Amino acid sequence: MTTPPDVPGSTQSLPLRTLTRDRASGAAVLGLTPRAVRHFSLLGVVWDDPAAELHGRVQVRTRAAGAGAWTGWQDVETHYADHAADPGSAEASDRVRGATAPLWVGESDGVEIRVRPEPGAYGADDPPAGLPSGLRLDLVDPGSAAPPAGDAADEAVEEVVDEAVDEAVDGRTGVMSAEATAASAANDGLAPLGATEIPALTGEQTRQELLTLRGPELTEQQRAKPYIGPRPAIVTRRGWGADESLRARQFVYTGKVKAAFVHHTASGNNYSCAQAPSLIRGFYRYHVRSLGWRDIGYNFLVDKCGRIYEGRAGGVAKPVRGAHTYGFNTDTTGIAVIGSYGSTKPSSSAVKAIARLTAWKLGLHGMNPRAKTYLKSGGGNLYRKGKKVRLNVISGHRDGFNTSCPGGKLYRKLGTARSTAARYQGR
Repeated sequence: MTTPPDVPGSTQSLPLRTLTRDRASGAAVLGLTPRAVRHFSLLGVVWDDPAAELHGRVQVRTRAAGAGAWTGWQDVETHYADHAADPGSAEASDRVRGATAPLWVGESDGVEIRVRPEPGAYGADDPPAGLPSGLRLDLVDPGSAAPPAGDAADEAVEEVVDEAVDEAVDGRTGVMSAEATAASAANDGLAPLGATEIPALTGEQTRQELLTLRGPELTEQQRAKPYIGPRPAIVTRRGWGADESLRARQFVYTGKVKAAFVHHTASGNNYSCAQAPSLIRGFYRYHVRSLGWRDIGYNFLVDKCGRIYEGRAGGVAKPVRGAHTYGFNTDTTGIAVIGSYGSTKPSSSAVKAIARLTAWKLGLHGMNPRAKTYLKSGGGNLYRKGKKVRLNVISGHRDGFNTSCPGGKLYRKLGTARSTAARYQGR
């Protein structure tokens, strides 16, 4: 098997400064004037306190690497605290930070940004008294190939606070690191060690796999007629090039998977499916290095061509606890469709992939995609901590938290995903 290339990547973190004052309110507008920077492909604004909210408009424009052409101004989604670990959990530690959603801009070498407070949201202080403290722009290079020996691309430069980490796989020998081996071994029985993809199974093969994985836990009726969809093909972390030295070493599990929450990444739709692994590496680095999470927040990701990717490490068939739905990460799995779906319709391939994935994943735990279930809230802006909430087994992020995620256009497709997933299960 060919060893995937190393993809260490890097993050540049640039503090925002006062640029001017808003004419109407007098509030300070923060940002950065146009400047050249090292190559990056994904960006987001980060601040110190994860509980603080950024009430304002964040706009950026970037320069395509080597082309010299600047884009028009693009909006960055400012509400992202709803994608996070549950309050009070070990992952919600002091090192966690607040942030906007990440925005994919493609390979760029220049950036300009402005943060304009909402009218009346803050005073005219300099900087605005109500804006989160420590505002900075993080520019993420997701990595593309192993650096040559002695490469200096990640040497410290002005305002760069994060640097490339040790290689997850030695680019010269192809030997997997201990972290990469552990992540791959978590899928033992599904694919060979070091595999870049977990292959699809037929319905009968999947039913036999279920008996192998969970046979002793099943009732006689479930063993006789298990409701589970055929396992879809899933690109592994090794397949999309995860640098396993970034994440926390230990895997964290929850109980049975009673529900799936569907998200969008709010990162824009200007990507090709061939670029999806780069986007996922960017999300991963942004979640871990910029936001301070233990790993990428989502359990699975789906691109607009319908390809499914393993997200958080720990095994795709196991109940890995994610950081995707603030207050409802226990007994759930998080599936993020790459893109923004507030005004753009998701592809039929992506919706079908959600159905295929949930039919299999929920089927492992005996859950009916068209049913409802009870989940206990871990806290949030819709339900108090400890409240038992009745939700759809396939829910949108907005069902558990007051948010626009997964975007109105994708949310309206969840009924189709539920009925299709149930059909795949043979219900």
